[in-house]
Amino acid sequence: MKRQWDEDELAEQWTLAPNELMLLANKAGPTRLGFAVLLKVFGHDGRFPRSQQEVAGAVVVHLAKQVGVAADQYLQYDWAGRAIKYHRAQIRAFFGFREATLQDAEASATQRRLTAWGAAGQL
Repeated sequence: MKRQWDEDELAEQWTLAPNELMLLANKAGPTRLGFAVLLKVFGHDGRFPRSQQEVAGAVVVHLAKQVGVAADQYLQYDWAGRAIKYHRAQIRAFFGFREATLQDAEASATQRRLTAWGAAGQL
């Protein structure tokens, strides 16, 4: 993730939309800010951050102001517990994604074999 952001970039790319703010309605403190960070990073990068340190401090501060939580509370968000798993599921559902399953992997492998077979002139 980019480390330096100017104010215009932060406003354009990291401002929570009204429908995103609604997802935060029942969350408070570090949970509220952590969820907001996960939500915007997923929307921006198409994936979740691997660690807290991956997210630029300016992004955290910008989001903290929007959700009314002190930026230092971000360090207290639990990156290993049940809550983050639930938050990721909520965010994937919000964006219309789901986790890949074993069936998806099997279907993909079958598709690759059929594509290779067809490319070899077998079809």
